[in-house]
Amino acid sequence: MTKFVVLYNSTVSAGEQMANASPEQAQAGMEAWMAWAASAGDAIVDLGSPLQARTCVTAEGVSDARNQASGYSVLQASSTDELATLLAKHPHLGMPGCSIDVLEVLPIPGM
Repeated sequence: MTKFVVLYNSTVSAGEQMANASPEQAQAGMEAWMAWAASAGDAIVDLGSPLQARTCVTAEGVSDARNQASGYSVLQASSTDELATLLAKHPHLGMPGCSIDVLEVLPIPGM
């Protein structure tokens, strides 16, 4: 099985989403995620967590973060096609302007 880091992208930060959700909306969102997680089963290595973008560090210095990642998971699958099929039903994709990036974890050379 190949491991993948999955980044949940959104034009609205996770902190903003959580702060603006009613208790009912927050509960419905968590229920949708947990239902998806139950269907994903052993594909989940680490369900992950929401993320709050803070800074971008480059050789030139520190600036505001440039990405739109609002959360992550670590998943495993035998192929990217298998993972794409699993993610096609993810509740994150039901939110406007959202996408999911899939990054394959490669072995460290020489290890």
